[in-house]
Amino acid sequence: MRSDLISHLAPAQSLRPASQDDPSVPVNGIGVDLANYDSAVVLVDAGTITGAGASLTVEVQHSDDNSAWTAVPSDELDGTEPVITSANHQQVHKIGYRGIKRYLRVCLTAKAGTTPTLPVGATVVRGKPRRLPA
Repeated sequence: MRSDLISHLAPAQSLRPASQDDPSVPVNGIGVDLANYDSAVVLVDAGTITGAGASLTVEVQHSDDNSAWTAVPSDELDGTEPVITSANHQQVHKIGYRGIKRYLRVCLTAKAGTTPTLPVGATVVRGKPRRLPA
């Protein structure tokens, strides 16, 4: 069995890095397949938020079929989904997933403030593969 870390992780983009600036439009990430992995963590990489009173709410969602999505209950998360503001921007937020659904995605569900803008991306890092690469 290989002991290097890279052999035990498989990152996948859910939200491609982009500037989010339309407060009226929720942004749904791409579903990431968790098949053959026993753990996952979501990394939300936030840049500098601008705009008076600006905030952006992150929600982790899961699905059995990559089409019917629901919010992950808080008891299936390690950590909390961030509301990104000027007090906690410019950092990577991490949220562990303990659920059993096959697909996971990240969504930006609410934006507030005067002309809020935030460059942000999200990656789902799958871990504990059931089969290691050769």
